[in-house]
Amino acid sequence: MTDRIGELAANLARVEERIAAACAAARRPREEVTLIVVTKTYPASDVRMLAELGVRHVAENRDQDAAPKAAACADLPLNWHFVGQLQTNKVRSVVGYANVVQSVDRSRLVTALSKEAERTGREVGCLIQVALDAGEVGRGERGGVGPGGIEELAALVAGAPGLRLDGLMTVAPLTGEYAGCQQAAFERLMDLSTDLRRAHPAANMVSAGMSADLEQAVAAGATHVRVGTAVLGVRAGLG
Repeated sequence: MTDRIGELAANLARVEERIAAACAAARRPREEVTLIVVTKTYPASDVRMLAELGVRHVAENRDQDAAPKAAACADLPLNWHFVGQLQTNKVRSVVGYANVVQSVDRSRLVTALSKEAERTGREVGCLIQVALDAGEVGRGERGGVGPGGIEELAALVAGAPGLRLDGLMTVAPLTGEYAGCQQAAFERLMDLSTDLRRAHPAANMVSAGMSADLEQAVAAGATHVRVGTAVLGVRAGLG
């Protein structure tokens, strides 16, 4: 365990250096960017060590892994973000631990989240997941709504009891005009965020960038970066 916490500490330090350098290059204060550590496939013991090292935001993408992990770490001062495609039959479980759902992409999901948040007396932050590989009004390969669907969905979230509209999220697309063009994709997300904030000024969270492209996300103006591999290591079976 001592070796593992040392490994995590060193990895976190390297990621912090990258974020700080990216902020300096973009002439942004370091405190404008929040690190979310994506802990999927890693055990609760790693989450505990990350908390000991000062991490306060963690993310998961599968409820069947996240729910027991969150329960095991319920005593820790953590904000849990759900970042995966969310089926409505998992909403009750996810609302039990998630502070923020970053993958809101359809009206039926908004309705289910609102109903469960009201039932449990919780407030759940919501990010509209934007699919930049979906055309204007389609759906993305990895979830998300096309840019043309943001306004309607945002209004639905903003008016839903128990939900809070926090902003936008995207994953750098693998297909379409932004494939391989992370900087342009993240800049497009920032333009969409500017449009959203005209109607919803408090929805100023922009979640973009992962281990390989966090610098581009910071340069574009992201407020949150989601980093897994660079902190926790290469996942088994993923290379």
